[in-house]
Amino acid sequence: MATSSDRHRIRFTIHYDGRSFHGWQVQPDQRTVQGELERVLAKLTNGPAAVIGSGRTDRGVHATGQVAAADVPVRWTAQALRRAMNALLPEDVWVADAEPAAPFFHPRYDATSRSYVYRVGLASEADSPFRAPWCWPLVRPVDLLAMERATEMIVGDHSFRAFAKAGQEERGDRCTVTEARWAPWEGIGLEFHVTANRFLHHMVRYLVGTLVDVGLGQRPPEVMRALLAEDTELETSPPAPPEGLFLTGVAYPADAGMKPPRRRGPQLVP
Repeated sequence: MATSSDRHRIRFTIHYDGRSFHGWQVQPDQRTVQGELERVLAKLTNGPAAVIGSGRTDRGVHATGQVAAADVPVRWTAQALRRAMNALLPEDVWVADAEPAAPFFHPRYDATSRSYVYRVGLASEADSPFRAPWCWPLVRPVDLLAMERATEMIVGDHSFRAFAKAGQEERGDRCTVTEARWAPWEGIGLEFHVTANRFLHHMVRYLVGTLVDVGLGQRPPEVMRALLAEDTELETSPPAPPEGLFLTGVAYPADAGMKPPRRRGPQLVP
């Protein structure tokens, strides 16, 4: 749906600390990120506001690169709206950027890939109250070489059915992972970086939980290949806790939103 003549579409980059939210999506009687954004926008625009995000994040999961969009009165420029929203939003949500969007831009359906980072704390400092809320404070040594061997198997087009809490029958369980790697995290531990065209429910957390078990010597690296087989009967390790997971970025084509969509889905204008 195109915006009306008195409204235009604004694209936001959102940061949030997920600890006190019941995820992104609006839920009755629960505090959510989408709910806070719509509450503030409704106040600023004197009417109902609909905010659409690039995807849901679960309870406790954070973001430094969530993308959202809303249609607002044309009197609001993107930067003026950003400043006003940040003045009213709670301290655990922040609009990092705002810019005019193409008239048919849709944060979810136009996305070509999403990127996540998961932090695993290995040093004792990970137990600090200034670190533990935003990582998995494992505080145990791991075999990084074994983890990297298993991680290499993730890249490519695979069935991730074993790594999903809930299936998506209409879309299947195949995902194309273009990046999966471990990197140092500030001398405290490790970061798992992963980018894919799509992710299944809890997929990153199941991947990290399994990879950490490989690093602890509880599973061999080759288990990853077996888990990615379409006909696998194996089970993953328990999922890593949500506190260490961050949505860090969403990619879009340069012409995203320039043409009317050939799809049905949530619209921006209420």
